[in-house]
Amino acid sequence: MCGCIDSWYKLYINKYLYFRTLPFDVFVRRAAEVKHKEYFLTEDEKYYLRSVGEDVRKDIADIRKQFPILAEDVNIPEYFEKEQFFSSVFRISSAGLQLWTHYDVMDNFLIQVTGKKRVVLYSPQDAPYLYLSGTKSEVLDVDNPNLEKYPLFVKAKRYQCVLEAGDVLFIPALWFHNVISEEFGVALNVFWKHLPAESYDKTDTYGNKDPMAASRAIQILDRALKTLEELPEEYRDFYARRMVLRIQEKAYRNDYG
Repeated sequence: MCGCIDSWYKLYINKYLYFRTLPFDVFVRRAAEVKHKEYFLTEDEKYYLRSVGEDVRKDIADIRKQFPILAEDVNIPEYFEKEQFFSSVFRISSAGLQLWTHYDVMDNFLIQVTGKKRVVLYSPQDAPYLYLSGTKSEVLDVDNPNLEKYPLFVKAKRYQCVLEAGDVLFIPALWFHNVISEEFGVALNVFWKHLPAESYDKTDTYGNKDPMAASRAIQILDRALKTLEELPEEYRDFYARRMVLRIQEKAYRNDYG
């Protein structure tokens, strides 16, 4: 890959992301370094590249289009039909970089090309213990969580694996995952649609917007909760509990306990 290609990347410092541009070869060199002689903010800043489409708002990431030469070196497992393909996201990350716990709405493969990653996963059934804000968990440090602030987190069952070069991890839709780069590494995420195409938000280019029916249900619930605010506290408490029971009876799977 020639060094004349400008690449967007994310500069990751103290759990904050800063967006900058660099020639591709300079970015790779910096991402592979532990201490930098040249840097933007600090000598130990970490770098992260996540490929996007030509138009971020309209086009999905596809390594075959954005990095066609590199795409030739990756064999994607034939686990789904071609028409189910959604995106292939090329990633480069510095050692020590951590992506917060989140879920995606599509099944995907995490293919480790070089380097080593540690992946911590949690079942969708443990969502009540993960302190969600949208698709992400507020618990940033899963190894040393603040249990005074997040006491229910101890109830979430942790699954963990280490990916090395050539390893592929299947991450089912809705499974929470936290990814830590233990070494400088290159990886590829491949997402595919396993629900009917009309179930997905057509404006979603990242594969992380909730299915249309789920979004509508959440909006209806928000309106219902807003309506309950018209009642005195003891009535609001009583009818909220009835709503929870109704949801458990009608929507929970039997194995949710």
